Amino acid sequence: MAQAMKIAIVDDEQDMRQSISQWLALSGFDTETYASAEDALKTVGADYPGVVVSDIKMPGMDGMTFLKRLMSVDSALPVIMITGHGDVPMAVEAMRVGAFDFLEKPFNPDRMTELAKKATNSRRLTLDSRALRRELSDGSGMMKKLIGTSPVMERLREDILDLGQAEGHVLIDGETGTGKTLVAHALHSVGAKAGRKFVIFSCAGQDELRLARRIFGPMDDGSQIPLIEEARGGTLVLEDVDALPPSVQARLLAWMNEQGTPAETRIVAISNLQEQGKTCEDVLRPDLYYRLAAMKITLPPLRTRGEDILTLFTRLAEQFAEEYGCDAPELSAQEAAELLQAPWPGNIRQLQNLAERAVLQARRGTGTITSLLMADTDTAQPAMTTEGKPLKEYVEAFERMLIDNTMRRHKGSIVAVMDELCLPRRTLNEKMAKYGLTRSDYL
Repeated sequence: MAQAMKIAIVDDEQDMRQSISQWLALSGFDTETYASAEDALKTVGADYPGVVVSDIKMPGMDGMTFLKRLMSVDSALPVIMITGHGDVPMAVEAMRVGAFDFLEKPFNPDRMTELAKKATNSRRLTLDSRALRRELSDGSGMMKKLIGTSPVMERLREDILDLGQAEGHVLIDGETGTGKTLVAHALHSVGAKAGRKFVIFSCAGQDELRLARRIFGPMDDGSQIPLIEEARGGTLVLEDVDALPPSVQARLLAWMNEQGTPAETRIVAISNLQEQGKTCEDVLRPDLYYRLAAMKITLPPLRTRGEDILTLFTRLAEQFAEEYGCDAPELSAQEAAELLQAPWPGNIRQLQNLAERAVLQARRGTGTITSLLMADTDTAQPAMTTEGKPLKEYVEAFERMLIDNTMRRHKGSIVAVMDELCLPRRTLNEKMAKYGLTRSDYL
């Protein structure tokens, strides 16, 4: 059910605010009145379920100052300004600051109703979009699998929410092992086609004729339907899109053009190009590349994700420990620093392999993380990234990991965590707030 929209009317003149309120109420709006901007600010804030109608000239906080305060709290809040005769320049300045529109006294009541409808419709769309984004970003499923709190991961989740709800085709690229197929799943799961078909196909290692028939048909033996039919109305993920020969690229572009806008079937193309010095743009025909890359997501390499590395290692190690029926290894400060400094050319896939081997060797009671890193690089010393970080960052990352691990092991018991880490409650609370850890996440 759509959320009921309110209209907050702010005017120091009682007759004016009552007149506006009565007219808008007769037009079917839910109104509330305030004699001053200061009073209105006690109620009207971020995510206010409605719009504001405010006079510009008021004693105390005037309308312009009020507008600026509202914009600083919620820049998408529609505010309709009422100006006196001759105050049009001030109204124009209000529009520049962020006002939705303005009315000059004496105004036509029908014009007021028209603006109120437009403003409330705009506000409803904004609030619905925010609610959906919160539901998707906080919900379970694919978005939950995109673990990490680093700035690059926050941006990635925002990009997925934005592009997932758009209609166009998408190109995903990034280094090997960064999770491109997982992101394709996430794009589908947060979009309008979430309940429809999701088909993945790798274009690598196929000859030209077989590729064309598998994607477009006709199939030789009739045992399979072409991919464009199998995925009709949903999402078709083409992994290794850079492996498509020119003739198949041309057919794919022609088929995409035939679909029109919005497309019935969405293409999510994944580039896994490993050839040194080349990008997907170099191997795809330009018109196909730009059609796909109009919406593009480039996944961040693991080495740029900071303490996400420790979070991921811990989660992976716990999963493998449960699978193998043993305890997960606990990292020392030295091992944590080595994980943070490693270059991770294989990214998350490499970290996953290392976590599994760490669990297996911990079960045997032998080996260290250092030895595993050296085995990965085949050198006497574990390879380190050249992207150096201050000591403080390593210490904070290790501290956050310790608190996170201990909280999860004790299922959110503050007393147990205080005892194990020898921390007073106030210090533990301060550190959890600093690192964005919430007790409810562990219960």
